[in-house]
Amino acid sequence: MEKYLDSLNKSILFKNVAVDEISILLSTVQYNITNYEKNDVIAIEEDDCHSLGIILNGSVEIHKPFPSGKIVTINNFEAGNVFGEALVFSGTHKYPATIISSTDSKIMYINKDDIIKLMMANDKVLNNFVSVLSNRILMLNNRMTNLSYDTVRKKIANVILNEYSKQQSKNLILPFCRKKMAELLNIPRPSLSRELANMKDDGIIDYYKNKLQIIDVDLLEDCLLE
Repeated sequence: MEKYLDSLNKSILFKNVAVDEISILLSTVQYNITNYEKNDVIAIEEDDCHSLGIILNGSVEIHKPFPSGKIVTINNFEAGNVFGEALVFSGTHKYPATIISSTDSKIMYINKDDIIKLMMANDKVLNNFVSVLSNRILMLNNRMTNLSYDTVRKKIANVILNEYSKQQSKNLILPFCRKKMAELLNIPRPSLSRELANMKDDGIIDYYKNKLQIIDVDLLEDCLLE
């Protein structure tokens, strides 16, 4: 366990919890740690979910396959993040999407009863867990809002404005590559690239790879009103 404490200390579940406290807390519960190689399937849609997954290192992607064969990347989570936090307390306990290890990764699993035990033992863990749930709801709301926009430009503008709000800077580091951004927006990658170029020509943004600069916030906000 000692070799994982630094990773757990950076986890959103144990935010502001001292390393020695984490060690004591985990000594009172059962957990499993599983290693995955890049592109390994962690869980398939409709698999049972009875444990919270904590990403100790590496990253995972949430994929939604469709009958047509198309696969959409719903989200990606880096080390320190968690998944399955709502499912373990739901009535169905079924994964709604497929989870893939996008790099070599290591994941700790803690079951429902032991998660409850951790939350009862430490208020910070309880607050962190509730914050995770709240942030997931906000993320889902943003995703639904984005899907409601009827043009590629509106979808792009919404994502950029959300990152602007998070990073509090006009100079952004996008947390995804162009391919992932297109999948998250559910639009073809050529359409994304074309509209980004149009927005650059219109003096709204500038960009290079995953670095993006907002040139005019007012024009960017106006995109949502077109």
